[in-house]
Amino acid sequence: MKMFPVCVFVCAVMILTHAAGEYFLPEGGTATNQTVKRHLAKRSSDCPGGWTLLRGRCFLYVPGPMTWAKAERNCLSMGANLASVHSITEYHGIQHLIVIASHGYQETWIGGSDAQEEKAWLWTDGTAFHYSNWCRGEPNNLWRNQHCLQINHSGSKCWDDVACSKSRPSVCVKKM
Repeated sequence: MKMFPVCVFVCAVMILTHAAGEYFLPEGGTATNQTVKRHLAKRSSDCPGGWTLLRGRCFLYVPGPMTWAKAERNCLSMGANLASVHSITEYHGIQHLIVIASHGYQETWIGGSDAQEEKAWLWTDGTAFHYSNWCRGEPNNLWRNQHCLQINHSGSKCWDDVACSKSRPSVCVKKM
């Protein structure tokens, strides 16, 4: 009879410990693929169907190639914007979404642009542009015509400014 309360207590601790691990990814460290997979799989039910929860926001990979402006309009039609990225952990989570859906690191649009003023990068969702992962020598505004942000560029899988008229898949984000 004394074992029953002990079993209940141990089960409760295990459940709470497991649940607590699913609600956040550590900001400072690098998330492993296993951590990201566990986080994405457990919390996706908090987002609309097909969307994945990552660090309190819902993300959707859109595989159909579009220009940057069409990709943003497509996200807007779903109550979202092209994705903003605020940490390396979030970036790795977005990359993981792309790899799972496309079986590779596809060059993909996210919501950064400096079209209004050169070198003044802004996110379409209005959040502050503090984190970046530019490739070496980027952004370079080659031919004075590169104002939109693509990710997974080159072997480094970093960020590159590109002509907005290029067609790419995209990642949308919406608040829960």
